[in-house]
This record gives sequence, C-alpha cells and structure tokens, in this order.
Amino acid sequence: MKYRKIGVVGAGAWGTALAQVISGDGSDVLIWAREPEVVDAINSTHANPIFLPGLPLFPSIRATGELAEMAACDVLLLVVPAQFLRGVMADLPIQSQPLVLCAKGIESGSRLLISEIAAAAAPESPIAVLSGPTFAHEVAGGQPTAITLACADPVIGEALAARLARPGFRPYLSADVIGAEIGGAVKNVLAIACGVVEGAGLGQNARAALISRGFAEMTRFGIARGAQAETLAGLSGLGDLVLTCSSTSSRNFSLGKGLGEGRSAQELLADRKTVAEGASTAPVLAEAARAAGVDMPIVDAVVALLSGAANVRDVVGALLARPLKHEAH
Repeated sequence: MKYRKIGVVGAGAWGTALAQVISGDGSDVLIWAREPEVVDAINSTHANPIFLPGLPLFPSIRATGELAEMAACDVLLLVVPAQFLRGVMADLPIQSQPLVLCAKGIESGSRLLISEIAAAAAPESPIAVLSGPTFAHEVAGGQPTAITLACADPVIGEALAARLARPGFRPYLSADVIGAEIGGAVKNVLAIACGVVEGAGLGQNARAALISRGFAEMTRFGIARGAQAETLAGLSGLGDLVLTCSSTSSRNFSLGKGLGEGRSAQELLADRKTVAEGASTAPVLAEAARAAGVDMPIVDAVVALLSGAANVRDVVGALLARPLKHEAH
C-alpha cells in the first residue's frame, strides 16, 4: 500500500510544520489555506510569516486556496480546528482516501470527537489520529519528535506511519483512536489550568500537583468514553500533557498565564491570530463529563475562569477546599 501525494488541509503553525516535515525528503506536498495571503506567501517566498515566522519552507510545498485541488492527494492530513472541521469537510472532495486527523478538540453542541465528525462526513475513508507532544516550531525545525499515530486498521496504520516517518519524526502506532483523541483534547484544557498556576505565581509544587490530578481526570473521562488507560499514559496523553503544561510555547498555557495574571478571557482571545483550542473545548468537555458521570473539578474551574463566573482566588480556594479522598479516585 503506497501513499504518494500528501495533502495538508490547514496552513496554521501545525499544518505548516507537518508539510515541512513530509517534504523534507523532496516529496511534493499540497497545503490548503483559507487566507489568500498565506497561499501567496508560501508559493512566492516559501514562507508562512503569519503562522510560522522565521522558517524557510521547502520549495516542494505548494499552497492552494481551493479545496477542490485536494482531490488529487492520496492521503489528507486534516489540521483544521475542531469547531470548523465539519464545515471544511462539507466542501472537501474526499474519495475514500485515508484521513489523518491532526487537530485536538471536541465539537461544541454535538460533543462529538473529531474522529466521529470525520467518520460521519466520509464513511468510506479510513480514519487515523496523529497526536502527541509537539510544538510546531520544533517539529518544523527538525528537532527530534515522537508522536502517536492511532488507526483501527493495522495495515493502513503501518503504511501511514512508514509514509510520514522521518529520521527526527517518529510515529508510534496505536489502535486506540478514541484514547489518542481524548488525550489531546483534555490536555488543552489542563494546559490552561497550568498556565493559571504560572500566572498567579502559585509555585512549582502546585503545577506538579495539578498535572498529576489533571491526568487522573483525563484518565477517568477517557475510560468512560472507551479509551485504553495505556494510551492515556503514553505520548498522546501524559506526554502531551507534560509538554503543554510547562511552556509558553503552548497557546493554551499562554492563555491560562494571562488569566492567572488577572486579564480577562475576552481580552486574551481577541489578541490571538492562532486558536487556543482548549478555550472552546473546556465547556464542551465539562458538559460531556457531567453526562458521563465523571468528576472533573479542574476542568470545571477552567470553565468558570473562561466565562468570568469566578476569579483565580475563587477557583483556587474551591479546589483546595474539596474533601480529602483516596488518590486513586
């Protein structure tokens, strides 16, 4: 099974970084961008100064603003934010080629995972999920990266892994699509919480505790949705959580840091050219957790901060006042 031409749908920082990695061996990559100025920049100057500044792109990357052109690709990497994926897929010419989902989140309203949206929109296409601890600028710069590639079909998964792998970009196979997705979605919300800890100056002890207890929330929710605990303890769960909960290179962590410093979510989100997916995911995740009977107090605290229903002092006080319990619960 050979996949020759790769298409990347979405030319934000992560989509551009993936195109750069794949084209590193001279492979032609077609990338779709919504913004005409991004298309022009990639094609004329081999750069994406809006979303991935300072990085020369390989000339084998070609950009288009026409989704119809993606029909010529053997594999499509969908790097569209969760809240916009349904709309883009409605216009995307899909001809049963594999779809590799590279965004992280849960759709508002429906509470559907990205794989569930994609499966409904393209029932003939095999679905895979690419998720793990990755900062786009490091991946694009060729720094070593390991990531989960989850696919229910092991033959297709192995073929995709072989096509996407590079010396510094190592996909590890999994059959647990749901687990890979939930890890990526939940860690975005927990990264906001860790940013709040940083911005409020609560210390390293508090951050370590929040990562640990946040991971417990991720695991409870994941298992309730059918994920495997081993997946959540791997690259796409704990690995991604540790990365994005410790650096301002994470958009979600930066958002939380601003909240911790006393700025409003409205102000912080208005300044952003790129999407902090955790801000959209948090209220949907809280709803889904309640529907599943899963306790996620850290997620609830992030929702309260984002909505303006509580301030940092309120949510920290509420978390510290929770009843003592067994750590395994």
